[in-house]
Amino acid sequence: MYSEILFITVSPVATTKSTIMNKTELKGNWIEQKGKLKQKFAFLTENDLMFEEGKEEEMYGKLQAKLGKSNEELHKIINEL
Repeated sequence: MYSEILFITVSPVATTKSTIMNKTELKGNWIEQKGKLKQKFAFLTENDLMFEEGKEEEMYGKLQAKLGKSNEELHKIINEL
């Protein structure tokens, strides 16, 4: 399920053009998803949607609490954007 969302861990050891491209694509994709979430839930703030590598679950926990949704419901919402 997580591979369908937005987050892929990229090893920092392999710093190739494709690795940089993947990180750039992921960041761009999250920016787009973040915009759609803010349209759907206008009360969400930049802080609520701040993506930090390695802290995805913390962000999901904050979103779950703010939206009053279960983990499964939240992932479904994000996947449907």
